[in-house]
Amino acid sequence: MIWTPAQLRAFLATTQEHCLYAFFHLAAYTGARRGELLNLRWTDVDLDKPQIHITGAAAVIDRQRIEGTSKSGRSRVVSLDPSTVRALKAHRAHQDEERLRIGESWKGGGAYVFTTGWGDPLFPDTPSSLMPKLIKTHNKQNRRAQLPHARLHTSATSMPRRCSWPAYPFTSWRPDSATPTRRSPCGSTPTSSTSKPRQRQRSPPG
Repeated sequence: MIWTPAQLRAFLATTQEHCLYAFFHLAAYTGARRGELLNLRWTDVDLDKPQIHITGAAAVIDRQRIEGTSKSGRSRVVSLDPSTVRALKAHRAHQDEERLRIGESWKGGGAYVFTTGWGDPLFPDTPSSLMPKLIKTHNKQNRRAQLPHARLHTSATSMPRRCSWPAYPFTSWRPDSATPTRRSPCGSTPTSSTSKPRQRQRSPPG
């Protein structure tokens, strides 16, 4: 199922107060893959030009979060529209507030754009499992304007990046169903697990 622009706008309106709103907004307006966004550092973001630099992707292999090259094996630069710039500025301000509030317990410095509520980089299945919950929330609140089930894509499309509406429909994002969500967003309590150091891996999936 491919959402219409109106359906995608409705979904983004529902997610606007969620701490991962900027993630879904960026996915919709840039066409970046899930793993590419979860690999994104603030040093890859230039809000003055404005643009982001996609340099790699995050994935899960053997229950461990790993990072490597993007699916194409090449880096690329993606331009940002004004609404996406605003979303990222608000997201960074909120992240800075959380880091100051948590203090020494914050992990990971300020490197990653999308993190847990205590600074760890997100596992790819976190936004995957979150999306159907947000759709369900929207449908409960909008009985006459239901959103059909949809998933985010894992491959880039050729649609233009400059549109008056979100350019990239959520269509085929495959969650890692065999991998437990061990790092939840927004300060949720993580489940216990034994973590290993991140490894470098070439061309992880989406």
